[in-house]
Amino acid sequence: MKAYIFPGQGSQFSGMGKDLYESSNQAKELFEKANDILGFRITDTMFSGADEELKQTKVTQPAIFLHSVVLASVTNDFTPDMVAGHSLGEFSALVANKTLAFEDALQLVYKRALAMQKACEINPSTMAAILGLDDAKVEEICASISGEIVVAANYNCPGQLVISGSNAGIALACEKMKEAGAKRALPLPVGGAFHSPLMEPARKELEAAILATTFHTPICPVYQNVDAKPTTAVEVIRQNLVAQLTAPVRWTQSVQNMVADGATHFVECGPGKVLQGLVKKIAPSAEVASV
Repeated sequence: MKAYIFPGQGSQFSGMGKDLYESSNQAKELFEKANDILGFRITDTMFSGADEELKQTKVTQPAIFLHSVVLASVTNDFTPDMVAGHSLGEFSALVANKTLAFEDALQLVYKRALAMQKACEINPSTMAAILGLDDAKVEEICASISGEIVVAANYNCPGQLVISGSNAGIALACEKMKEAGAKRALPLPVGGAFHSPLMEPARKELEAAILATTFHTPICPVYQNVDAKPTTAVEVIRQNLVAQLTAPVRWTQSVQNMVADGATHFVECGPGKVLQGLVKKIAPSAEVASV
């Protein structure tokens, strides 16, 4: 069985999507439609913008979404048995399995990006990657830090868990992780504490938009970040998407569940190869590839 997987923030690069735009009329049409919907030429930034421009959350998120969805739309024989996306990538996955229309999903992604950027400005915060400790130990250390918000945010693969929280909390947590034997405790160059309670203002803002959007019956199950379980139930998908901003990304568990349900091939659809690397660490026997 074939699982299509879609990356999140961090996979962007200058020049992304330019080859698609120039080689496919269908891709060009979708890119231009996105420019119209967003009200600015995101393609200019994607194709020739500086790295600093591409790193802005309000640009990064729609850019990665757009690249992923266009790539899926021009792929011959795109027949997923299941889909999943890492954080932002969940929106791409929901277009791929027909739960969301392209136009609706792009508008949600842009609202999400703006709401997250605003939440970051309200609560200065950050994230850090913890390498070489088991998940239970990382969770225990996060829970031990009093007076600050520090939570497990991204379960990326065994031995790699990203934590999220206040600046002071993350600094303290990194010290404690190293003392506990972590190989690395790396602060990440991100704008804020994604997938933590500090994103609550963004969650509230996005919830209204998600509840007002039409969701359709999907053509295959999506394994969502919030619970790592497969579903085709429209209202479950909707509520999980609302919860996603403040809940952890259970990527390790999602891939494990997809393998348990018969996935043998994982195809990454989007810029970069980050997810392929994670899948190989979670399920070494699975075959991985890019679209």
